[in-house]
Amino acid sequence: MALKITHAADPINVSRITMALYGDPGTGKTTLAFSASKPLLFDFDKGAHRASNRQDAVLVSTWADVDSVTAGDLAPYDTIIIDTAGRMLDALSADIIANDAKLGKGGVLSQQGWCRLKARFTGWLKMLNASGKDVLLIAHGTEKMDGETVNARLDVQGGSKDEIYKSVDAMGRVFIRGGKRVLCFDPTESAFGKNPAQFGLLEIPSPLPADYLAGVIADTKAALNRQTEAMAEEARNIKHWQDAIALLETPEAFTGQVANVKKHSKAIQRLFADAATAKGFTFDAASK
Repeated sequence: MALKITHAADPINVSRITMALYGDPGTGKTTLAFSASKPLLFDFDKGAHRASNRQDAVLVSTWADVDSVTAGDLAPYDTIIIDTAGRMLDALSADIIANDAKLGKGGVLSQQGWCRLKARFTGWLKMLNASGKDVLLIAHGTEKMDGETVNARLDVQGGSKDEIYKSVDAMGRVFIRGGKRVLCFDPTESAFGKNPAQFGLLEIPSPLPADYLAGVIADTKAALNRQTEAMAEEARNIKHWQDAIALLETPEAFTGQVANVKKHSKAIQRLFADAATAKGFTFDAASK
């Protein structure tokens, strides 16, 4: 079967995303998550009852409660929430050991067990992504000292935090500042973050609008779509200039395009300069 190639000049429509939110216990992460569009929460942390705006939830006791989830189960919902990612990985680890004692002992995974955990976690997350739903991973935060710096990190097992970081399109930290709850997507020297929408520090309203996080997710998708459209436009410009530059044969022809090329991106300017150099021409900085 022939490859289905998306060309550089073709925009890629972002219709769903995976987002992670993390923070200290009691900062209202679950309540915030329930303000997403048509949410379904997989309650591994057994804390859904504490949310003031509780929506539909699956109360998870063991991994078997979610292992057989189907696209039909998820059909009525727009957003699938995992609360928390750390407790989900604990449940998955217990299931791995229960099914193969060689992969762990006393509740602790072996090295082979860790590999199995990574594979099953990424596979299950891909299944959720394939459903076309937005996926929201909630995690507790933990703080570690590095000299005099306090680093905020996700409180999840071992290298699993790296898998979460790689799998999400956006990541924000929920915390208290000046007595108010805030949400920060910016990565810093002391905290994880991914901020494709270039949000500033967001103050979480109180009372919380029922669709607050739905708006944040929608804005993130819109920003990602603007980025892919901008990249596609740049690819089209580059292709146009590659063709145009290929027709230039003399120093005078190159000189005639200098002013036009300067209006475009550095990438196009490099193409122009490299093509001139390849033909043995040099730019006279004094005469332009």
